[in-house]
Amino acid sequence: MLANKSLHFSLYLTYYFERIMSTDTASLVAPVVLTEGAKKEIIKLMSQQELGEEYGLRLGVEGGGCAGMNYILGFDQKKDGDQEYLIDQIKVYMHKAHGLYLVGMQVDFQDGLNARGFTFSNPNASSTCGCGTSFSV
Repeated sequence: MLANKSLHFSLYLTYYFERIMSTDTASLVAPVVLTEGAKKEIIKLMSQQELGEEYGLRLGVEGGGCAGMNYILGFDQKKDGDQEYLIDQIKVYMHKAHGLYLVGMQVDFQDGLNARGFTFSNPNASSTCGCGTSFSV
């Protein structure tokens, strides 16, 4: 079972990096998934903040947090080294180097009595902390 999972992940990474090297932005497959709840909340927040067309959703990672790495989620303009993806009309910017940590990740939005906010389900994380925004690989 583990060998099958490793092979699948290896094939996905190979495909992902071939796509990253492509210059055709429209044909790139996003390495992350946004759930319907996340997409709805992102669109709502972008509308409330009245952001210009040059802004998109930034997804990434940075060093820090109790588990070693934090997720980046916010609105930003495209920067040097970014790859641009289009997920159901939402522009997503991600630095090329961050794809290794985020490939296969699902971003969701919870709006319930026990929790409210964005959540991250990352198959690459070997451990996470209680806050849900910090992880290690």
